[in-house]
Amino acid sequence: MSETMRNTALFGLVAGLIVLTGIMQSWNSALLIVNMGLISAIMALGVNLQWGFAGLFNVGVMGFVALGGLAAVLVSMPPTTEAWAAGGARVLAGLATGAGVLVATILVRRKMRPGGLRGLVTLTLLVGGFFVFRAVFDPGVEAVEAVNPAGTGYLGGLGLPVLLAWPVGGLLAAGAAWIIGKAALGLRSDYLAIATLGIAEIILAVLKNEDWLARGVKNVNGLPRPIPYEVDLQNDPGFVATVQGFGFDPVTASSITVKLGYAGLFTCVLLVILVAAQLALNSPWGRMMRAIRDNEVAAEAMGKDVTRRHLQVFILGSAVCGIAGAMMTTLDGQLIPTSYQPLRFTFLVWVMVIVGGSGNNFGAVLGGFLIWFLWVQVEPMGLWLMQVITAPLAEGSALKAHLLESAAHMRLLTMGVILLLVLRFSPRGLIPGK
Repeated sequence: MSETMRNTALFGLVAGLIVLTGIMQSWNSALLIVNMGLISAIMALGVNLQWGFAGLFNVGVMGFVALGGLAAVLVSMPPTTEAWAAGGARVLAGLATGAGVLVATILVRRKMRPGGLRGLVTLTLLVGGFFVFRAVFDPGVEAVEAVNPAGTGYLGGLGLPVLLAWPVGGLLAAGAAWIIGKAALGLRSDYLAIATLGIAEIILAVLKNEDWLARGVKNVNGLPRPIPYEVDLQNDPGFVATVQGFGFDPVTASSITVKLGYAGLFTCVLLVILVAAQLALNSPWGRMMRAIRDNEVAAEAMGKDVTRRHLQVFILGSAVCGIAGAMMTTLDGQLIPTSYQPLRFTFLVWVMVIVGGSGNNFGAVLGGFLIWFLWVQVEPMGLWLMQVITAPLAEGSALKAHLLESAAHMRLLTMGVILLLVLRFSPRGLIPGK
């Protein structure tokens, strides 16, 4: 079987599994898998840019995805006018003060000669600037969070169309990646992994604790949607008449229509990113990145600026993850900081890249769809399997109860088994990179 036919068969298998889900369960469930599969594929492309192109071991995916979710709130939610009047200006002044202290410290360090005096001046600027920053910032935050804390208690957003939040999410993640890259990309791969994980946890801690920014753990609900609401479609006489003419229930049809609309938008974004990633992979820049990945010492000896190239691809991959994060928050309609768990946004995305094929963009897309499908469906399939196995056992049997309860852990077991099988029989992934 040729490589093209094999790859087509793999994508066809995943598509068949999703179609089978629609037939056996419901088309709403199948389309939800499709939409999250599209978002997962975009996340996997972002990680593949960093690992597959340049060998950067980034385990801070969760932080960049969370920044994309934050962008959806900051762009699309309406501004809270009372909170802005109470302390918005002071919060902005505090943030400007903090940024000014950092800039001043950097400039002073650049102008002064290394030595004890420079260290003392740096410490004085940072400590003194911190107290000035808190003196300006804290009263503004207290005033903002005191405005209807049960309903708002934050500054809100800009009230712009939510689709604008997707590129803004990419920009936020890219900005954070630039800062992280400047500080951490000189580290060895294992230390880089630790640094990115720690910084991702810092980002998440800020989202959870700074209520003025996005309500913290109180969550932001009711984000605007780029697709009509189901209830609006159900109240549209034209839509109801059309779907009833085809023999469909308006309630079910409205839900499927909304999911199809999201699928269309997400597919467009995925195609744009996939085409750009393929062009980059086959360009001189892409060949240079692979050369750096395979042998940094040789590439540096040939005059390549390895650190600069690493920073470029780190920013690009993080921006793609930020776009996916904004898309996911748009689909959910809410921002829940506590839902950004490493198991979901770091381990799972890495499994997608490894199983699909590191260094191959189509492999990342395949891994995104396949692993997300299994992540959703393995638990119900495992419960069914355990019910079949335990059917001959008597009711009240301790073994039967134990086996049925163990179905809840089938997800983690299945991910581990898949990784072992792929690493044993196809260590470069289902669609290996070249």
